Amino acid sequence: MAMDAKEKDKLEEFIDEFKAYRARHTELITVLVPAGFDINLITKQLESEKSTATNIKSTATRKNVQEALESLIRITKGMKQTPKNGVALLSGNVSKIEGQDDFVTEAFEPPEQLGARLYRCDQIFVLDPLEEMLEVKEVYGLIALDRKEATLGLLIGKKIRVLQHFDSFVPGKTTKGGQSAARYGRIRENMAKEFFRKIAEAVKKEFFHLEKLQGIILGGPGPAKEDFLKEGQLVTALHDKIIGIKDIGYADAHGIDLLVEGSGDLLAEQEITQEKKLMEKFFNMLGKEKDKTAYGKEEVEKALSYGAVEILLLSKKLKKPDIKKFEKKALETDVEVHLVSIETEEGQQFWNLSGIGAMLRFKI
Repeated sequence: MAMDAKEKDKLEEFIDEFKAYRARHTELITVLVPAGFDINLITKQLESEKSTATNIKSTATRKNVQEALESLIRITKGMKQTPKNGVALLSGNVSKIEGQDDFVTEAFEPPEQLGARLYRCDQIFVLDPLEEMLEVKEVYGLIALDRKEATLGLLIGKKIRVLQHFDSFVPGKTTKGGQSAARYGRIRENMAKEFFRKIAEAVKKEFFHLEKLQGIILGGPGPAKEDFLKEGQLVTALHDKIIGIKDIGYADAHGIDLLVEGSGDLLAEQEITQEKKLMEKFFNMLGKEKDKTAYGKEEVEKALSYGAVEILLLSKKLKKPDIKKFEKKALETDVEVHLVSIETEEGQQFWNLSGIGAMLRFKI
């Protein structure tokens, strides 16, 4: 099961914190224990490493390494078994001042199964396998087109990226009659077919080699979408990836945005859809039930102090200490917390509104 937004935020916060540490010498211990691995074997390995550490020449480094290992041994001895998803064990002196102690020790269970086993003593903590969990695993191809233009894009997590835009130069219908109209019509149809084939080739170039491509959504005004599928000669592998066809009013970059907005049924489990729905609810309440909402630092703090907050919204662009402060207050009154990205139009609008908001249980 994919990690949810809260688990992802927790993992990001953990990685950011431990990635910032750097020791003065090679004395930070990273131990990655994969899911299902015998924790007793890890304890024996750490005890062995502690014995070997007596050979370290530098007295200060030897002391720090041994203390870090001892801290981790205490943790593993206290575990009956490895946690369900494995565990990352980190310990070391992160003081920036020579001769002073500032030890950090952490046992972190990741939100997804850890497959790597690792022991490393270095100047930094080794977090690569955890960072890989944050990589976007689902990508959707987006095609907005009509007979005049076409735009290709990608939905990567919450980000919409426009890739290419094309103009067809297919002329409009003629007012002439008779044979001229028929001939002109054939010319237009041939030009449209060539345009659709050009788009199909661009789709192949942009999407065919994307390993994480989950599907393609096609949209646009009128019947051009169906004509494209019929005449564009899209390769079978990509044709089979089309998960939905949507009627939208534009085929430019704005059309790509509309295509994502109109595909909530197809993208129901995607973070961008969930976030858009949540922000839409907040802004609707702000307009229709203003006394059941709060925004801005002072208003939200007041609502939290009264225990009135049901859902707390915090922009990811806020400073980390501020986010932690509000999360702590929310925890005290069993409040649901959502961190809002600035990668969507709604998220940016929310940030411009202060980046702090709440939907309330009752009026205050």
